[in-house]
Amino acid sequence: MGTDVRVCFVGDSFVAGVGDPDHLGWVGRLAADSHALGRPLTTYNLGVRRETTADVLARMNAECTARLPADCAAGVVLSLGVNDTTLLGGRTRVAGPYSVANLDMLMRQAHGARWPTLVVGPPAVDDEYQNDRIAGLDELFAALCQRRRVPYVSVQFDLRREATWRQEVRDGDGAHPGRAGYQILADLVRPAWESWLVGLAGGGPVW
Repeated sequence: MGTDVRVCFVGDSFVAGVGDPDHLGWVGRLAADSHALGRPLTTYNLGVRRETTADVLARMNAECTARLPADCAAGVVLSLGVNDTTLLGGRTRVAGPYSVANLDMLMRQAHGARWPTLVVGPPAVDDEYQNDRIAGLDELFAALCQRRRVPYVSVQFDLRREATWRQEVRDGDGAHPGRAGYQILADLVRPAWESWLVGLAGGGPVW
């Protein structure tokens, strides 16, 4: 009997796959590909539209605890941050230092529960001013994850230069891509995901 592998994907609307007519997003595509390669797993999509790092922090521990029992190989994939950079009343919904502190606390909670963690950075949208803010937050997130020795996948730089992603986002709601865009995002995340998943199934390091 194979290892009981369970993964919670926690974050915002990009985790939820908003805009994908197949209702798979990048999360569903990676999970399906892993299953096809002989690595079956149980996935829980805990993406919620419009949520910031503060919103995710308020619910992550309880939601993952309910889905990740101690007797399984459990892990958490975090992907969030775009909504933090959205302007509201002339300022970002969450200031950069607070976004970093929230991500740090999320990783600490996961560490305390012994859930290995993979972090996927915020993707690009159809607003270059916001993309600049996303790029700044992406750098802060990457530096934090490097200090914590948590694997981090930066995607915004590649997506800003990816014509298909940009066109689908522009044709959609200005933030979310369609089928092809989510496939591109899944492909960017895949190398780190596959390496992380092998470690998870094999009982790799938690931190």
